[in-house]
Amino acid sequence: MAVVAPARSCQYDPTAQGWRGVRDNVSQTVAVIIVAAGRGHRLGGETPKQYLPLEGACALRRSVEAFLVADAVSSLRVVIHPDDQALYERAMAGLNDARVLDPVPGGATRAGSVHEGLEAFAADSPDVVLIHDAARPFLPQSVIGAVLEALESCDGACAALPLVDALWASEDGHATTPLARDGHWRAQTPQGFGFAKILAAHRAHDGSGADDVAVACEAGLAVRFVPGAEGNYKITTQSDLDRARRALKRP
Repeated sequence: MAVVAPARSCQYDPTAQGWRGVRDNVSQTVAVIIVAAGRGHRLGGETPKQYLPLEGACALRRSVEAFLVADAVSSLRVVIHPDDQALYERAMAGLNDARVLDPVPGGATRAGSVHEGLEAFAADSPDVVLIHDAARPFLPQSVIGAVLEALESCDGACAALPLVDALWASEDGHATTPLARDGHWRAQTPQGFGFAKILAAHRAHDGSGADDVAVACEAGLAVRFVPGAEGNYKITTQSDLDRARRALKRP
């Protein structure tokens, strides 16, 4: 999980702990971009991690279905690698929901891929957009709801978890200096924004941002951190993949 030290325009909202679901009375249009263009080099293997089997449905399919449960979601696009069309079609087979629009090819970086997804929605100009990593297949509805609720009063919102472990700087693998963990969070997704503002931020960005909070804060947008979930982890290593498969096998 990425560790994020909030920029001056970012803040954490502990009151979102009490939010438990996606409300039915949301009138704004909510678009979703699921980023699935990565190669998953840290996991290895020929098949990108978002398409690897997880007890009958890959991580991408599970991520898509998590958003389709939310009635607030108006439309959804997946950003894929240009070589993955066949993998995408196999993963989405049988999923008949008119809100799922055609996928778009990603860019050379994660930020570039998100930019392509945003441009694909530009003609529709939804009110807000939620951006999510395909490799986070266990997204709770409460986290989606917390992000959407925060967007009612802020330019952007990001699911995150405060650091609780000791934090150290190191040199050549050896501990050197303890670091303060207060005010630092592990950033998750979804990360949500007013659509027009994050599109403008990406159009002005050089494509190097680690995530969309970085792009937004560079553009001067106010981004609020809301509680994520420990189970909303990103499958990055073989250990993560094994953990996901074990969790799905439990009765």
